[in-house]
Amino acid sequence: MAGTTGVTTRRIGYSVAIAANGVMLVIVNNILAWGWLSWLTDDFELLLPIINLSLVASIVANLFYLAYDADWFKTLGDTVLLVISVGVAIRTWQVFPFDFTGWSFDWAPVIRAILALALFGMTIALIVNIVKLIGYVVKAASQEQPTH
Repeated sequence: MAGTTGVTTRRIGYSVAIAANGVMLVIVNNILAWGWLSWLTDDFELLLPIINLSLVASIVANLFYLAYDADWFKTLGDTVLLVISVGVAIRTWQVFPFDFTGWSFDWAPVIRAILALALFGMTIALIVNIVKLIGYVVKAASQEQPTH
């Protein structure tokens, strides 16, 4: 019975992720027009294609996870999402659509440090996922080999 509870909990999580990413799609595509963040420049529009790709990819991945969430499959999907996320972070670093000139504190170095930490964390997660994927492949290959 505990296995059923885990599956249900994961499916709820996937559904929440789908909804949250859908909301984020609406927000990121309208945030400049809404004028909520005075420190966000019009260059943010240059990030929209890759941000939208990331959000849509996450929605698609979570739809797949709703149907099939074997560990190897989820690790593979999460690895693809991490690669896209690294691209978003790198592009954000390049474009840097933030302007803190009117602020009493220069937040730009802080934002760059956060981006660097995020990139470091995503790199570690990518390495971990790649090692896990290799482990799944080795395990599957060893199960196919007849024992002597």
